[in-house]
Amino acid sequence: MMQATTYISANLYKGDIMLIDFEHQLGAVERKVVSLERNGAQARAVILSRVYETTIDDLWDALTTKERLPRWFAPVEGDLKLGGRYQVEGNAGGKIVECEPPRKFSLTWEIFGDVSWVDVSLNAENPESARLTLTHTAKLSSHWEEYGPGATGVGWELGLLGLAHYFANPKAEKIDEEAFAATSEGKAFAKGSSKHWGDAAVSAGEALESAHAAAARTAAFYAGESEAT
Repeated sequence: MMQATTYISANLYKGDIMLIDFEHQLGAVERKVVSLERNGAQARAVILSRVYETTIDDLWDALTTKERLPRWFAPVEGDLKLGGRYQVEGNAGGKIVECEPPRKFSLTWEIFGDVSWVDVSLNAENPESARLTLTHTAKLSSHWEEYGPGATGVGWELGLLGLAHYFANPKAEKIDEEAFAATSEGKAFAKGSSKHWGDAAVSAGEALESAHAAAARTAAFYAGESEAT
């Protein structure tokens, strides 16, 4: 699932986008891959975690309000409450199955006829910073075998980058994925994130050769390059 991406407008490359330390952003994310069963089927969970310099209430608000979601992620329509259905513009939709402000929410992630599950939890690190942990669980499939955890992980990591950019520059335009992907910084970010997810897969017990091959395919996809590049 190549998904959950954010957007950076091209004119940012003339200004503040170049001030982002992408190596720092890659290093700010903790990554983990877990094998499990979901609804009686073999599944994999991709887990991302990072700290933001804002309060837990503000972080919750940025993640869950229609007015703020387009500033860093994408427009989201629907009934954003427990039991409601949502639709991300140009991406997935689903149902909100758990909601406990400002600590956690869970939802189904439905796209292209497939259903997976997203769980988000927030914890205050101190009064002025909070940790976001996102877990995306999907049934094991041929797509996983080909691309590994980076297929989902890199997309969400772009989302976390967009959120970091938003908190650092609340009035700045959001990150445009296509414009970003065309830059050398964007390609390096995609390759770096993909490599980290390949390493996370190896740590979770995946064979090194197949995990790194899947990571290379994911990096090529996000960077818009052939695998051999």
